[in-house]
Amino acid sequence: MKKKTIYRNAPKDIGDMLLEGKKVDDFLPPPDLLVKRVPKVKVTITLNQQTVEFFKKSATKNKVKYQTMINELLDKYVEKYLDTD
Repeated sequence: MKKKTIYRNAPKDIGDMLLEGKKVDDFLPPPDLLVKRVPKVKVTITLNQQTVEFFKKSATKNKVKYQTMINELLDKYVEKYLDTD
């Protein structure tokens, strides 16, 4: 679902401009377009304890919710196999 964002409007020499301290005009989308709201469905699922502990530990380390990490993983899986039918 989430795809890597490519900013086509960015100047081709943006790296050089930043290194030289030159002003770069704003080419990023506004904040309301950065976060895409996707409808969610609340489910109850039973997972292995080791799996949940892994995601909780990783989530704490990365300062995100562990449910979000699991959701991202599932989204990537669906993205990979959705169009292969």
